[in-house]
Amino acid sequence: MAAAIPLAKDLNDMPALAVALFFAAYLAHIQGNCAEVERSALNLVELSTRQNFAVWLPIGAILRGWARSAAGDTDEGLAGIEGGIAECRATESLLVLPYFLALKAEALHLADRTSEALDAIREAETLAEASEARWRCAELHRLRGVFLAALGAEESQIEASFCKAIRIAKEQKSVSMQKRAEVTCTEYIRQKANASGGHVFRLSLW
Repeated sequence: MAAAIPLAKDLNDMPALAVALFFAAYLAHIQGNCAEVERSALNLVELSTRQNFAVWLPIGAILRGWARSAAGDTDEGLAGIEGGIAECRATESLLVLPYFLALKAEALHLADRTSEALDAIREAETLAEASEARWRCAELHRLRGVFLAALGAEESQIEASFCKAIRIAKEQKSVSMQKRAEVTCTEYIRQKANASGGHVFRLSLW
């Protein structure tokens, strides 16, 4: 992405620049780098406004909303995410909607609204199956495990979510998603072993 953005600018290829900015934000999100997500998202919003990119504008708003939530401003962040998702539904940008619902779920969890975060994950899973856009399914199950752990759910439910995330990642040959799920599962096992009677665990989103 470091090369794609300046190349698109040099070629004056604005649609390609929008794609490059989106993937720059996406990769930064995976790394939990909220500052870089916000920078790329703001650039995407500015570009989309200038070029009248109706599809990319709400996507930029969603990504910026996630960045604001990750930085601690969950009210503004969730408003941006929910507004962007509503616009994506209107333009029928359904293939990436499960990903955006996962971003909403993360923001809800950060706002201590974890039960609602699980609702967003359920909707994302339903949409992923309906559209056959299963590229984020492993991550959806990993997040489900994180949220269940935060709510003090049954160990069997939590472990099943992580195991399913790992299995799906292996089936999809996604090394990064597999490692991500394995790291979270290992952290859950570590916290559980050190717990002194508690059943609520705070696991990293990223």
